[in-house]
Amino acid sequence: MNAAAGTGVRAVLAAALALLVRHRRRAYAAAAVATAANTVPDVLRQVLVWEDPDRWHALAVDVVGVATAVVAQLWVTGALLDLPRGGPARWRGALVRGTAVGWRALRRAPGTVLAGVVAGGAVSAVLTVPASVAALGADRVLGPLDTPGAGAFAVAAASDALASVVTLPFLALVLVLVGCAPVRPGDRRAPDRP
Repeated sequence: MNAAAGTGVRAVLAAALALLVRHRRRAYAAAAVATAANTVPDVLRQVLVWEDPDRWHALAVDVVGVATAVVAQLWVTGALLDLPRGGPARWRGALVRGTAVGWRALRRAPGTVLAGVVAGGAVSAVLTVPASVAALGADRVLGPLDTPGAGAFAVAAASDALASVVTLPFLALVLVLVGCAPVRPGDRRAPDRP
């Protein structure tokens, strides 16, 4: 990555953080709705392998978890599409809008999107890993649950939910800023906003 690209990435991440601070009520409300909707499949996928010692089943459950997290992320992205212009959160049709914007952002600036994922992932790890390891133990965090206590599982699930609410809006705003940015000279496509 050259210096100019690095500056652009930092500028987008800083702008996303500034927007998140300025519009935190709407941003976190959308994230809380997405997290609440995602809690049921998130808990159910873990319960399905509650006593299963097979690591492949645990991996399959993790893949399902990533898929549902991506859906939640795209929904929040679509809901917050108008936030940079001070508009309201739009929940109806958010998944379709968010998918379009996310795909456009990936095509335009994959490095910036990756930087947003890494930054959000780092915050998520700080919020979830210590609590989950303390409650479940490192072996259960990395592998099959192996029948954890209900209290320990609740602590881990709560830390995951908190991390989702905190980090979903940040990456959503990164995707919006990149995916809805004005066309630069030399770009072939006109900006199409959902």
